[in-house]
Amino acid sequence: MDLVKLQHVLDNTSFAVLFATMLMYWVGAAFPKLPYLSLLGTTGMAIANLCMAALLGARWLEAGYFPLSNLYESLFFLAWGITTMHFVAERMSQNRLVGVVTAPIAMGITAFAALSLPESMQASAPLVPALKSNWLMMHVSVMMLSYATLMVGSLLAIAFLIVTQGQNIELRGSSVGTGSYRDRKYTLRRAEEFTVATATAEPNPAIADGSTAIAVLAPTTAPATTTLSPQRLTLADTLDNISYRIIGLGFPLLTIGIIAGAVWANEAWGSYWSWDPKETWALITWLVFAAYLHARITKGWQGRKPALLAAAGFVVVWVCYLGVNLLGKGLHSYGWFL
Repeated sequence: MDLVKLQHVLDNTSFAVLFATMLMYWVGAAFPKLPYLSLLGTTGMAIANLCMAALLGARWLEAGYFPLSNLYESLFFLAWGITTMHFVAERMSQNRLVGVVTAPIAMGITAFAALSLPESMQASAPLVPALKSNWLMMHVSVMMLSYATLMVGSLLAIAFLIVTQGQNIELRGSSVGTGSYRDRKYTLRRAEEFTVATATAEPNPAIADGSTAIAVLAPTTAPATTTLSPQRLTLADTLDNISYRIIGLGFPLLTIGIIAGAVWANEAWGSYWSWDPKETWALITWLVFAAYLHARITKGWQGRKPALLAAAGFVVVWVCYLGVNLLGKGLHSYGWFL
């Protein structure tokens, strides 16, 4: 069996399946009366996940080392991690709309790896001396899984901001996200909570049973606002909850990965920490998500504020994973863009 040809078939298949999966999720979200589309999307995610796992396995057999030594391999490992965490989030939320935000990012990563990278960067090559260590599997795999997990959690936070239209939604439960929403401006309130103007109101001929019409009085200085539907509030509740749980899973992985990297650095370079650009941005990523969890657990932040922080974390993860390597500087520059 030609493992190189098999890898090319699998990477293109992964892209094609994820592209079709993304369309299924999007159309299923636009037309909720067609639930089978979301089910097909979940099936497509599973097929793509298996294709990428087979691709990485074939690369492992061909090269003889764990496939995380160059950009092509790490991109597919990241996409595999995102599709894996997709199923975790989907299982937690019991909502197939998770794929609306996870499928596009997984598809984009596979498209970049399979269609944009030159052949020379896709081919396997002998490991540089610094990577010939058992720590390659331990450190890099855990870091990549943490990136995938944090990306999925951040994407769900971004979806929360989109669903709530940037409104300052407030949870009435714990920081875990359980409970219903209470929004000072936008949640529908019962009629008896408002002052009813009936003293000067003229009879409404449209009311046949003679009952009094309810007129909700809003302050004359209040700006016009848009009320979120109960369905949107329920979806926002779910997104906030699952985003928090997924980020809570990714943060320990990031912590373990950084510690493992420090031990490997000491073994390879004689120092646990060198303030290399990659190390510095890994620390920044850790601090951003530590601030997110601290704000939710101890400060009681819920809804929009932590979602904005998680959205910023999404950008920071990409800078840490890919951005610093564009500079071509530092101890982690080998095997990427050079």
